[in-house]
Amino acid sequence: MKERNIFLGITGASGVIYGVNILKELHKKGCKTYLSISEWGKELLKYETGLTIEELKKFSHQYFENKNLAAPVSSGSFKLEAVIVAPCSMATLAEIASGYSKSLIGRVADVALKEGRKLILVPRETPLNAIHLQNMLKLSKLGAVILVASPAFYHKPSEIQDLVNFIVGKVLDQLDIKNDLFKRWYGSRCSIK
Repeated sequence: MKERNIFLGITGASGVIYGVNILKELHKKGCKTYLSISEWGKELLKYETGLTIEELKKFSHQYFENKNLAAPVSSGSFKLEAVIVAPCSMATLAEIASGYSKSLIGRVADVALKEGRKLILVPRETPLNAIHLQNMLKLSKLGAVILVASPAFYHKPSEIQDLVNFIVGKVLDQLDIKNDLFKRWYGSRCSIK
């Protein structure tokens, strides 16, 4: 089986649980994950989940500080299959869209674009202004997947984890990783009048 090298960046947008659960699922699936968390991401990790970075690191192959632009994952010669930023703050989205790599997460995403690798961005912000939308459109045209953290309700979620699993499952689908994290749509049995 081919080794799957995947980078995950967690940034300072609410919804850190998406990144945490993606990391745990990739770990379960045997992927080799490289992790970086922005400064605000660290604050939200503690605030929203109660987890520490040390607890999260055990689910990754290697952890890099976000200010470490010399990390091996920052180079195009480092073979990554995919890059995920979840959640992706609007500041990080703007950094990536402008090609201004001031952080490791921004640099790894920029390298993914230049190397033609899968780049999945999970913005969690609402409402969106025109700048946010223009940045998303620009990145989408460059090949990035904009996977907005906007869960469906057709699967009748009964708890928050059901909503989180829907988005995590969609990210895994983008990586062609089999999962049963959410109930898939197979048509409606109800009649609409």
